[in-house]
Amino acid sequence: MKNLSHLKLSLVASVCGLSVLSAAKTEQPNILFIFADDLSYETIRAHSHLDIDTPNLDRLVAEGTTFTRAYNMGSWTGAVCMASRSMINTGQFVWRTPRKAADFKPAVAAGQTWSQLLKSAGYRTYMTGKWHVPMDAAKIFDVAVDIRPGMPMDVKDGYNRPVDEAAYEAGWKPWETKYGGFWEGGTHWSEVIAQHAESFLAEATDDEAPFFMYLAFNAPHDPRQAPKEYVDMYPLDRIELPENFLAKYPHQDEIGCGESLRDARLAPFPRSEYSIKVNRQEYFAIITHMDVQIGRILDALEKSGYRDNTYIFFTADHGLAVGRHGLIGKQNMYEHSLRPPFMVVGPGVEAGAQIDAPIYLQDVMPTSLELAGVELPEQVEFKSLLPLLEDETVEHYDAIYGAYKKNLQRAILKDDYKLVIYPTIDVLRLYNLREDPQEMQDLANNPEYAPKLQSLMADFETLQAELDDPLDLENPGSPDFTMKPHRH
Repeated sequence: MKNLSHLKLSLVASVCGLSVLSAAKTEQPNILFIFADDLSYETIRAHSHLDIDTPNLDRLVAEGTTFTRAYNMGSWTGAVCMASRSMINTGQFVWRTPRKAADFKPAVAAGQTWSQLLKSAGYRTYMTGKWHVPMDAAKIFDVAVDIRPGMPMDVKDGYNRPVDEAAYEAGWKPWETKYGGFWEGGTHWSEVIAQHAESFLAEATDDEAPFFMYLAFNAPHDPRQAPKEYVDMYPLDRIELPENFLAKYPHQDEIGCGESLRDARLAPFPRSEYSIKVNRQEYFAIITHMDVQIGRILDALEKSGYRDNTYIFFTADHGLAVGRHGLIGKQNMYEHSLRPPFMVVGPGVEAGAQIDAPIYLQDVMPTSLELAGVELPEQVEFKSLLPLLEDETVEHYDAIYGAYKKNLQRAILKDDYKLVIYPTIDVLRLYNLREDPQEMQDLANNPEYAPKLQSLMADFETLQAELDDPLDLENPGSPDFTMKPHRH
């Protein structure tokens, strides 16, 4: 980042004892946060991983800086997005962030949630779309409209499909509105977000306060529904089977990714090439449809006249497997599921740049607070990205931690290596991510890598203590398969 004038002016105003509201709008930037659900880092065409159409997300890549290795820290529940969104709204690490409504009350009462902190700095706060945090959005945002549940209503016909071509022809289709889901209410939920954003930005021209917009798509979470024209953009002969496709993941049942998991039942067991291609076809279609709505939001921002004074952040709460490694959901420690995309666009942010330093997606919260000139509360544990944007050689996190449920899965990433731990079955997996980005060559049983494995395990145990990880590695207990569906 070459010029942080907005941040500097805001901080100068604070130091001089001036009210932040008294500063001109050019001294305090707007914050536009666009959030997707279940979006893997690879699903943006500009990143050159997949044959997928995302021209508007490509705009963000071209106009700003991409963090190529953004991670979600993990989850205590199968609804991984709940933990991800709790972390992003409180700034606290996974085992300390609130889980239940009662746990959020102290933070809300103290005005220490993300939106409240920006509101205290004079921001007009706005939210629409998926919330999935057990606190009332209407009480912590100035404006909260069409607050959506964790996922659109699903139907039985949307599971274990398609078995074969005949079953597909006779069964559930993503464009058929009779199944509700994203079509509930008559307008696709992604389009509703774009409509609301356009309206807010049109009205913002009459408001002197800077704005914070929290625009949260349910897409591309299942049921992966999109208009037929978008599905038709991806004929099956355009869909490539993932290089790391498996018919069945060897430890799926023991680590909670088998038939006990709702997400995993979207496609038939064992996975077939045909069923995975169809699931990926529908995944790509809803992403491209969402991308069009993001284009509408970006165009509305441009039209509002505030584009040059707005920081845009785009990310998602985690990635998704959709057939990689024999998995469908996000409840695993592989890159496709831990990593969402992450782009930053705004004043002074270098265009077309990328930063490879590992970060957590939740770093967006303290980053925006620092841009707004808000002093970070003590409970915020994630780190601002501004030092990296100024100088990508600075230290950020020494290692990245990953977790799924109390005792089912753990991971640590450090120096191009990832160690995956399945405590209840005493299984380790070790990958060299630089040489094996698809995580297909397990090195855990290779004697040559024994020192690396031991070193990573020691680092993991240190992280465990720092993060209040409840797992007892010596006595992890039995797998917990009381998987409750994440509903509304």
